Amino acid sequence: MARASNLALRLATAGVGVPVILFLLYKSPPWGFFALTTPASMMCAYELLSMTHSEDRIGRWFGALMTGVIASLVYFGAGDLRVVFTTLITIAIVGPLFVLIRLGDIRTAALRAVALSFAPLYTGIPLTLLALLRKAVPFEGSGYILLALGLAWTSDTGGYFAGRYFGKHKLYEAVSPKKTIEGSIGGLLAVMTWATIGHFTFLQGPPLVHLILLALVGGALSQAGDLAESVFKRSMGVKDSGQLLPGHGGILDRVDAVLLTAPVVFLYILWFPRLS
Repeated sequence: MARASNLALRLATAGVGVPVILFLLYKSPPWGFFALTTPASMMCAYELLSMTHSEDRIGRWFGALMTGVIASLVYFGAGDLRVVFTTLITIAIVGPLFVLIRLGDIRTAALRAVALSFAPLYTGIPLTLLALLRKAVPFEGSGYILLALGLAWTSDTGGYFAGRYFGKHKLYEAVSPKKTIEGSIGGLLAVMTWATIGHFTFLQGPPLVHLILLALVGGALSQAGDLAESVFKRSMGVKDSGQLLPGHGGILDRVDAVLLTAPVVFLYILWFPRLS
């Protein structure tokens, strides 16, 4: 009964969110989608840092602010390598410097120093790459974003139902006890189906074989992203990253897989521009 109630909440939340995303992808100016991904990435960073900085609200907000800065620099300065390298180098050293200034509990200092550099990069860059696709790929950017989002969410949905009805063998019990090998296979079948649908509807440029291979890689990374967040939460004794989205938990709970599918789609376009 609880599982059915949670599914209903998730569907209701998706019913509100999906139309908004589609409007921003196909009807709004390119910056409209950036206006969505930036606060989302900032919230993801805040939620992730809530696990490592549970007693340091200033540190959490500082990390969220850095994430917004990274998103802006990547979005507006992606064509300038100076901006890219300056951003990466600066963020790498800011975390340790911030902890030196605000030491706090010495037993958690190393964890907080690393997390404060990692979280803004891990959450800020991938979602901003999606917004960059909307701006930099004139004709099919929206289709590629839809592909990346769909790889994450159809993998999750396919894995959920395949695992529920056919799951018998544990996939990675130490990290996520409920996930099964059968669910993982169901997720991969779902992303291949999504890629095929995309080829004949919203993304007709790339060859179908490319999209199928991209779906397999993206689907596997999607599941890895989900497992990675499970590692974060279980190691910190947290059930959900937040409570902002009914039925889904926090923003990070909903986009953990997108954080890995977005870069792989972006890299595909970077390496195969003539086929995009």
